[in-house]
Amino acid sequence: MDLMRKALNLTNPSLANSGANAARVPPHQIVTDKFPVMTIGGVPDVPLDVWRLRLVGLVEREAELDWEALNALPQAQETRDFHCVTQWSKFDVEWGGVRASDVFGVCSPKPEATHVMLHCYDGYTTNVDLERLQADDVLFAHTLAGAPLDRDHGGPVRLVVPSVYGWKSAKWVGAVEFMAGDRPGFWEQRGYHMRGDYWKEERFGSPF
Repeated sequence: MDLMRKALNLTNPSLANSGANAARVPPHQIVTDKFPVMTIGGVPDVPLDVWRLRLVGLVEREAELDWEALNALPQAQETRDFHCVTQWSKFDVEWGGVRASDVFGVCSPKPEATHVMLHCYDGYTTNVDLERLQADDVLFAHTLAGAPLDRDHGGPVRLVVPSVYGWKSAKWVGAVEFMAGDRPGFWEQRGYHMRGDYWKEERFGSPF
């Protein structure tokens, strides 16, 4: 724990998990003012004219959005806390993008669709239940703190799901596969929880 505090610059008392902020900190998380970069490997370079978001699987009509089509949808901003399964938390992260519910309106998921698999340009995958993704604060984000989302943090577009640990907020997202039932993605196959609710400390161990 002391090593983690040093790595994340948590020696400043203003960042302690105490006082009015305590209710915002899930169990065993440490607050940082940094935004560490977590990947499964390298950072892909996806130019805007190459980027596409495919909507496939159990949908009424498969669709593909390019950068122009994504930005033609209603735009939204959300400021939310971000919690990583590796035990760091960052308060008040400012995202801008398109609500997932508006993106999904382009393809109309079928009634039997209960979950999605996110497929990313670096080969990463992760699963999220569809009901959770319909929340108003879930974005396909293309800005961070008012600036274009940089490559390290998932640019040009990443998913942001504030209600679960950060590994579900897939970076460099390129496809959404709608599924009947759940199945594990990259980290879930390696022992991470299928849901990832941080208030319940769903870090590891759920069966699939």
